[in-house]
Amino acid sequence: MTSQLFAICFNATRPSALARFWSGVLGWEPADGPDDDVAILPPGPPGPTGFRIRFLPGQEPKSVQNRAHFDLTSTSPEDQQQTVARALALGGVHIDVGQLPEEGHVVLADPDGNEFCVIEAGNDFLADTGFIGALACDGTQEVGYFWSAALGWPLVWDQDQETAIQSPNGGTKITWGGPPVAPKSGANRLYFELALPADADWEAETHRLISLGATRTDAGDGDGPILMLDPDGNEFSLRTPR
Repeated sequence: MTSQLFAICFNATRPSALARFWSGVLGWEPADGPDDDVAILPPGPPGPTGFRIRFLPGQEPKSVQNRAHFDLTSTSPEDQQQTVARALALGGVHIDVGQLPEEGHVVLADPDGNEFCVIEAGNDFLADTGFIGALACDGTQEVGYFWSAALGWPLVWDQDQETAIQSPNGGTKITWGGPPVAPKSGANRLYFELALPADADWEAETHRLISLGATRTDAGDGDGPILMLDPDGNEFSLRTPR
């Protein structure tokens, strides 16, 4: 059985404070995490396109631009301005990552320094994706193909070595910008956590992911997540049955 995207995880110097920021920006609800961590969930009943955001303690100071960031959507110029103002009031800041003045998106960082963009209204690529339009990643075409097969999400973009996938049920897209890919420096601050139903064969799933190009980095003991790397060396974890 194919893994599901259970969570997008942040390694954070102050997990609770970062959870409050993103809860306020997104309008998501705080929830108890599966490992006594801090998590937020989208409002309403769980749906087939949903994932939680988990905030886990990490002491490494941020030194380079993240390999992944959220692109938030807007319904109008006023809506974009309101999202930016809300983020700034909650502790976000404007940052310069080389964006041009004529570009319509606004680049910000959360209180822990993680970059994100508030995209202008009318972006066709992010139409009908929801408020988190995309998790935009720095990565190769190969890693886009890997995650399409790993999650069972079809490619919705595959051009000039840029790729994007989306759940068959819609929702947030995951995109990879193609080369050049910046060298990796330390563990990523953002990473995927996958999960299987309790009755699934997680050992078989581990072997399937390895056959697709993943590398296992931690043998695990059955009581915690299995730690793995995707073909670009990005960390991800597979939750094991409790």
